[in-house]
Amino acid sequence: MPKQVSNVATDDYLTAIYRLSHDEGLDVIAVRLADRLDITPPSVAGMLKRLIRDGLVSIDTKKNIHLTVEGLRRAEEMVRRHRLAECLITEVLKVPWWRAYEEAHLLEHGISDVTEPHLYESLGRPQRSPFGYPIPGRSPNRKLPMTTLADIKEGQTAEIDRVFEEDEQLLQFFHEEGILPGRTILVETRAPYRGTITAVVNERPVVMGIQVAQRIWVVAAK
Repeated sequence: MPKQVSNVATDDYLTAIYRLSHDEGLDVIAVRLADRLDITPPSVAGMLKRLIRDGLVSIDTKKNIHLTVEGLRRAEEMVRRHRLAECLITEVLKVPWWRAYEEAHLLEHGISDVTEPHLYESLGRPQRSPFGYPIPGRSPNRKLPMTTLADIKEGQTAEIDRVFEEDEQLLQFFHEEGILPGRTILVETRAPYRGTITAVVNERPVVMGIQVAQRIWVVAAK
C-alpha cells in the first residue's frame, strides 16, 4: 500500500486533535475527541495508547491530550493536504463550497509528497482554505482569533474570519445566508432567553441559535 494512505486512522486522530486545539482553542480530552470523531470512548482510549506508544501524543496530569513535535508535524501535513484539496475542489472543479470539506476528506490521503508541491503551485500558492483556515506550512504562523459571533455585543460589527467546516448541513446554511470568510456581519439583536442572535449579512437579517453563532469566528471592529 502506498505510504500516504497507510495510516488513515492515525492521521484522522491527529488532525482532529489539531483542529480542536489549534483551530478552536479547546482543551482536548478523550470525551471531546470521541464526540468529534463519532467514536466510542473505549475506542478512543485504545487509539490513544497507540499514539502515546508511537510518540505522537502525550497526556498531562489534567488528562489533556497534546501533540508531540512529531505528532504536530504529521497533523500539519495532513491538514495542509486537506485544505489544498478543498481549494482544488472549489476553485478548479467548481464543486459547491459547502461540499468541499467532505470531498476533501476523501482526497487528502491520496495526495503524496510528490504531488503536493505541484498542487500548491498550480492553485496559485493559496494561503487559506475556502473556509478561512490558514494552510499549515504555507502561510505565516499567526495566532487565530478565538472570538466567535456569540461573543459580539448588540450593534457591533465584525469581519468573519472562518467558519466551522465539519458539518455539511451547517455549511449549507452558511452558504445560503452568505456567512462566508471575509464578509462583514452586524449583530442586530440578541435574545438570550430564546437562545438566538439576529445578525445582518449583505443587508439581510439572519436569525441563528447561539450554538451556530459559536461556530463562526470573527474579528471585531474597533
